[in-house]
Amino acid sequence: MLSAIKNGFQPLGINTKQYGDTRWWLGMLLVVILAGASVALSKLQIMQTAQFSSLTIGIVLGIIVGNSVFSRIATRTDVGVDYAKSILLKAGIILFGFRVTFAQVGGVGWHGLLTDVVMLLGTFILAVQLGKRVFKLDEQTTILIGAGSSICGAAAVMATEPVIKAQAHKVSVAVATVVVFGTLSMFAYPIMFEFMGLSEHAYGIFVGSTIHEVAQVVAAGTAVSASAADTAVIEKMLRVMMLAPFLVGLSFWQSKKHAKTNNKHSSEQKAGITIPWFAVLFIVASGVHSFSVIPQGATNYIVWFDNILLTIAMVALGLRTQVGAIRQAGIQPLLLAGCLFLFLTLGGYAINIGIAQLFGVLNH
Repeated sequence: MLSAIKNGFQPLGINTKQYGDTRWWLGMLLVVILAGASVALSKLQIMQTAQFSSLTIGIVLGIIVGNSVFSRIATRTDVGVDYAKSILLKAGIILFGFRVTFAQVGGVGWHGLLTDVVMLLGTFILAVQLGKRVFKLDEQTTILIGAGSSICGAAAVMATEPVIKAQAHKVSVAVATVVVFGTLSMFAYPIMFEFMGLSEHAYGIFVGSTIHEVAQVVAAGTAVSASAADTAVIEKMLRVMMLAPFLVGLSFWQSKKHAKTNNKHSSEQKAGITIPWFAVLFIVASGVHSFSVIPQGATNYIVWFDNILLTIAMVALGLRTQVGAIRQAGIQPLLLAGCLFLFLTLGGYAINIGIAQLFGVLNH
């Protein structure tokens, strides 16, 4: 135990030695101040109307500062910024589990569960195929955009980053696509509702299984009715819960792929298989929330604190993002995300109809 404290808790990614480093404290102070500004800006009426969360504002603010004054103070704040971008991000994903419960599966039924599974796998597989074969994107950008579109937007992009060890500008590009097409969905779906021939419940399932961000789901559902919003949120939370098994599967897939490319070194194959423990702890947090181990008041505080942690992580990510690298990515990431948006909207509608008919609940 003494040696663990002395050397830092490396299995958890925590190094206690850095806490005495001025660069850690100054870096943490910087990201906390910017995160506080992001939260304050998110409270403005114009931001709430546009459904811009503190996470979205945080990465934009981080990019602005990161490409202006940050270069002058980077050497004095880098340790704290990188800590926020890695450790605090993982902590935020773990606490994200307190937003969902196992009981929510019952709220949408087995057809809702199957719809989410089909949409998640279909969207991600399509992203990988289009990204690599059609748009010639690098694997990291493709995976990040696919994760954000298929699961839960920016949170999924951020959770995927440490698993594939993606570069900051690629994460920022993926988050940008989520903001653009998720916002488009938020406004388009309520307009489309009149022509869909869906009940409010079926519309809620459609919204929750295809729109990117939780906030966007709430907006698109509420625009039709409170009942549609309730169903949409439950369906979306079920989709969010699939984040953990997705990350474990992604880690396994990545390790297998790397093992094939390094088949000359058997020791590297064994070392390549890693389990994203923060994803496992995400499920644990969901379980704790499901069995009401913690009072609802405390859970609400945890969710609030989690939003702060994720905002801090987004700010740190923005600080490490260079606009030049985003420009260099070109139009291809946006085109890939646009194709996924069409699949989620049109293909998602067809899949929702088909699965609902299969279970005989189309007009429920």
